[in-house]
Amino acid sequence: MPFTSKIERQTDYSDFPSSIPIVIDNGASYFRIGWAGESEPRVVFRNIVQRPRHKTTGETVTIVGDHDPALLKYFDCTRSGPRSAFDSDVVYQFEIMEYILDFAFDRLGANGSEIDHPILITECVCNPVQSRSKMAELLFETYGVPSVAFGVDAAFSYKYNQQLGVCDKDGLAICPGFSTIHVIPFVDGEPVYKGSCRTNVGGYHITDYLKQLLSLKFPQHMAKLTWEKVEDLKMEHCYIAPDYFSEAQVFQKGTKEAEDKTRCWQLPWVPPPTEEPPSEEEIARKAAIKERQGQRLREMAEAKRSSRINELENQLHGLDFLLQQLEQVEENDIPSFLATTGYVSKQEIEASISKATQSLRKAKGEQAEIEESSTGEKYPLIHIPDHMLSLEQLKEKKRQIFLKTTTEGRLRAKQKRAEEGLERERKNQQDEERRLENPELYLEQMRAKYKELSEKVEQRKRLKTNGGHTNGNNPCGGVGRGERLNAAQRERMRLLTTAAFDRGKGEDTFGAKDEDWQLYKLMSKDNDDDEDGLDADEVELTRISSRLQEVDPTFVPKQEVVPSQSAPELPRIRPLTKEDFQILLGVERFRCPEILFSPNWLGIDQVGLDEMAGVSIRRLPSKDPDLEEKLTSSILLTGGSCLFPGISERLEAGIRMIRPCGALIKVVRALDPILDAWRGAALYAADLQFLGQTFSKMDYYEKGEDWLRRYQFLYTL
Repeated sequence: MPFTSKIERQTDYSDFPSSIPIVIDNGASYFRIGWAGESEPRVVFRNIVQRPRHKTTGETVTIVGDHDPALLKYFDCTRSGPRSAFDSDVVYQFEIMEYILDFAFDRLGANGSEIDHPILITECVCNPVQSRSKMAELLFETYGVPSVAFGVDAAFSYKYNQQLGVCDKDGLAICPGFSTIHVIPFVDGEPVYKGSCRTNVGGYHITDYLKQLLSLKFPQHMAKLTWEKVEDLKMEHCYIAPDYFSEAQVFQKGTKEAEDKTRCWQLPWVPPPTEEPPSEEEIARKAAIKERQGQRLREMAEAKRSSRINELENQLHGLDFLLQQLEQVEENDIPSFLATTGYVSKQEIEASISKATQSLRKAKGEQAEIEESSTGEKYPLIHIPDHMLSLEQLKEKKRQIFLKTTTEGRLRAKQKRAEEGLERERKNQQDEERRLENPELYLEQMRAKYKELSEKVEQRKRLKTNGGHTNGNNPCGGVGRGERLNAAQRERMRLLTTAAFDRGKGEDTFGAKDEDWQLYKLMSKDNDDDEDGLDADEVELTRISSRLQEVDPTFVPKQEVVPSQSAPELPRIRPLTKEDFQILLGVERFRCPEILFSPNWLGIDQVGLDEMAGVSIRRLPSKDPDLEEKLTSSILLTGGSCLFPGISERLEAGIRMIRPCGALIKVVRALDPILDAWRGAALYAADLQFLGQTFSKMDYYEKGEDWLRRYQFLYTL
């Protein structure tokens, strides 16, 4: 289960005399502090420090250990992440260590800055003298402690379990910790540091590996995969496989056993509200609202139409009055009179009257009369020579020519569509008569024609893509660029080639003549009717396909025949379900802890947990086989990373492979791998002979750092 912190401030600090030592288990993951002789530490918290800024005041605040997530909304933590004082189980950031000790002594109940109790603090195996010296300097000069003793946490845990009969005097202590794994051989109850070894893999790497795998597997939930939550998932669901490859094959096959071993973490999810059908009252209310809106729109449209009719009637009256005045003006005064009105000729005024009359009839809802007026009446300036027109009349003439061309084009297109519609109706009528005469023969003929046309269209498309023949130079059947070009494209290539050769002959006079610019029009012109749209065969194929769908329910058209007619399928967006908010732990459950036995998976070229036992035995000065058998018959697992189920059996199987056949191997786990180190240190510090293992402030000042190099802690009193 996940570890819990205890940070309540103690109130009985003054009840303990100054001779009672303070015991500190300074682990890389958790910091534990308490009094000697007690069975539980008083204060436990994570060994990290975070210094965010307050969002309002901008003041930097120091947060030690676990923090309340509800309080972090007041702080900006983007520029300050959790920081540790450790690097591979060695303390090297003593500024951070000072923050942690300040918080620990305050939670223990100390009121002043002076600590007048002896201190027993744990450290890693073979701790560098520089780190031990800095720690002693911090305790002596900052807190004024009278004496200090340093001991190895794994050794305290081994001695504590030895007293309880879990292990023997001779044995191995294997400690998979937060960032490292240590193996310490014990001979006659004392650790032999010359035979110890270390691998830089621990619980931190397992959590980080699991976080990476889950982030890659569920990237949409990456924000939910915080370090604390992944740590909890690791402690609750991860285990050590007896045989990694056999376990992986179980999940690869996807059997019922793999399904039973898969764990699910359900994220918060709220089902979308179901839309209930509206009631009859709601439908009636919406219909009434819609009717009122429609009535308002109709009234607005009617008011707009009335305004438009009045405007057109006034315009028509003005034009009639202007035409009457023009008839009374003499012939010589007509140009000057027209210049004041803005019109060019009498015909233009009459055309405006005709246009206004048609618009008025359309506004009143009357049937517009189709006037088959002559070209001269609609466009009076088209047939007038240019030298007889002014500049404004020339502009008007160009506009009339454009309008005439556009109108004629629309009429031709309309007529063509009408003719095509009549032709389709005629063919459908003929097909229907044939079908009624002999339905079976009709279906057979239509299917044969559909097959023939579809093959023809597909063949034409293949020819456009790959070409229809080879030039004899490519025996493999491939074609070159020139063989895939149609006639229009080959003509453009010829024009480009000709223009390129002509540019190199003498003086470049391209563009001096208007005919030169026709080259661009020729090159941009596409004479390939097949690419403009559907040809006659494709149109007929579409008609036959629709006809077969009407008369034959079993007919299924080929969708790839006319790809230009099929609209792209839009991606279907399904609503999110409960399964979309689930984190599934399958092979990750045993893949992440496997790095304890295979550190090379993380790029760490060191031995695994099982091989470390053999390395430690080989490093012993004595090569006594009986001693080696005693060591392997009492192997103690301690530390936070030995809580994975199956680690004892896997370690025993791995050590058995490197030991002689028949050798006695016994692997046991500490009674409490988390707290046994602190409990062993507290039991040791409660002994009366403990003060003989400490060194005072005066010893530190007199003997200096070199004395710490020779300092040796005895665990047998």
